[in-house]
Amino acid sequence: KSSAKSLRVTIGEAFERLHRLLRERQKAMLEELEADTARTLTDIEHKIQRYSQQLRKVQEGTQILQERLAEADKHAFLAGVASLSERLKGKIHETNLTYEDFPTSKYMGPLQYTIWKSLFQDIHPVPAALTLDPGTAHHRLILSDDCTIVAYGNLHPQPLQDSPKRFDVEVSVLGAQAFGAGVHYWEVVVSEKTQWMIGLAHEAVTRKGSIQIQPSRGFYCIVMHDGNQYSACTEPWTRLNVKGKLEKVGVFLDYDKGLLIFYNADDMSWLYTFRERFPGKLCSYFSPGQSHANGKNVQPLRINTVRI
Repeated sequence: KSSAKSLRVTIGEAFERLHRLLRERQKAMLEELEADTARTLTDIEHKIQRYSQQLRKVQEGTQILQERLAEADKHAFLAGVASLSERLKGKIHETNLTYEDFPTSKYMGPLQYTIWKSLFQDIHPVPAALTLDPGTAHHRLILSDDCTIVAYGNLHPQPLQDSPKRFDVEVSVLGAQAFGAGVHYWEVVVSEKTQWMIGLAHEAVTRKGSIQIQPSRGFYCIVMHDGNQYSACTEPWTRLNVKGKLEKVGVFLDYDKGLLIFYNADDMSWLYTFRERFPGKLCSYFSPGQSHANGKNVQPLRINTVRI
């Protein structure tokens, strides 16, 4: 009951923040609409004034022509027309009074999507733009130039300089960012793979030799194995109840509360929770697993960065 009470407060605060942000966006958009309306009406009034002035000039010219028509002398009439044309030259301009002067398009179209995009900058946390640390990567792993994609290479090992930071047996790599406080969230694309392991590792974990991936060794991970099985790397492993095949995994860390939660990032359904008292800084952990000559598991792991 105590936990439920606390969670009700958390849920209420989260929705209230969204409601407040939506109300603020609505108020700002309505104020912008009023400003656009006033500006457009002022512009139209100025155009009407110019149009009225031009109309008076034309009316004056029409009256003069009617007076000239009453004259019997055709030469005098034609001379009057020429004189009038010269007087009006440069004073009659086309004036557009069109509905397009009002910026309706700004307030139409995919309005809800537009509002969502404007809210994105105020929502926390959102998928972080993490990068991989090349200095920790096993020599069989190939990283993209921007260090957001990692794949297992079937060719000869890369001639990388060994260091205490680099994994030499486990085909793994750590993220470049270390977390020692706060709330963080990121997503990893795992589609079309038959094996992978992702999660968090202590900044000071052992990188050499065969390593047991489990909390007592400083690793907090989930794994896909045997093509379609999912487990949390506990002691022993805990089988996860996953319907279908995961395409994208969300990783949520609340360092101060000692929470690490994994989600199916497509629908944010819960997968597994580690509850730990973290003794030091943590780094994201990635292992794409070994790929095979038959073409299985050749797809990389990719950090999903949401760009708005």
